[in-house]
Amino acid sequence: MAAASPSSDALMGIEDVQDCLNRSRASIYRYANTDPHVLNPPFDLRKLNAEFRQDHKDPLLFHPQEVARFARDVLRIKGVHVTVLNGPRNATEELLTEMLSELRRIRLALTCEPPTEGPSSRG
Repeated sequence: MAAASPSSDALMGIEDVQDCLNRSRASIYRYANTDPHVLNPPFDLRKLNAEFRQDHKDPLLFHPQEVARFARDVLRIKGVHVTVLNGPRNATEELLTEMLSELRRIRLALTCEPPTEGPSSRG
């Protein structure tokens, strides 16, 4: 049974769609609306439409709502519910999280510390 959270904006890769629809990788590629001569082919109701790509080398990514639509309307799977789970954190996400923590500590230090400078003695 297919499973996607329609409100989620996380895109699904081939493996995620494969697991969700319980189909082989080859089947997902057959279902996908791709054309070797057209980077972003027009929307096709009978195909699984990928998100727009900038280059043919970019991986195929699918919106969960599109996967749910395809499963329901084309594959005739009843009770479609697609759930997108967050994958493992990558180095960029970890670095951004560390930066955010550091910025929060700096903000806390700036808002909680009394001024360390005395009255100005310039004259």
